[in-house]
Amino acid sequence: MRNVRPATVITDDSAVFWDAATKLELVAQRCGGCGVLRHPPRPMCPHCQSLDYEAVQLSGRGTLYSYALLHHPRHPAFDYPVVAALVDLDEGVRVVSNLVDVEPGEIRIGMPLEVTFEPTAGDGSVPVFRPARDAA
Repeated sequence: MRNVRPATVITDDSAVFWDAATKLELVAQRCGGCGVLRHPPRPMCPHCQSLDYEAVQLSGRGTLYSYALLHHPRHPAFDYPVVAALVDLDEGVRVVSNLVDVEPGEIRIGMPLEVTFEPTAGDGSVPVFRPARDAA
């Protein structure tokens, strides 16, 4: 069994995201000016420059857009290769995360994914993705 992941760095802009992850929820920001979903969290909408937003819970379901197998640098908290993944969520936002519970040879672009959470040091959680269990 691997060690616990390092604690995340929480900023004023990302606190809502990491607080939700600790509750095993995946959220994104919805702009109060134009309604566009955005991730990663940031203070200003890149589309309309509004500073208003609300956090909205996401389904945690999506498809694999792209990925890379990372072999270095090594850290004891991770199994290698680490799969860095770009996931297109059903709500239309793309997130960067890790893909877990799948062998590298089984990874396919477009495969259905679902969010799960892994613990971090400091009692936090980080969202990661795995192959959707109900995918046919």
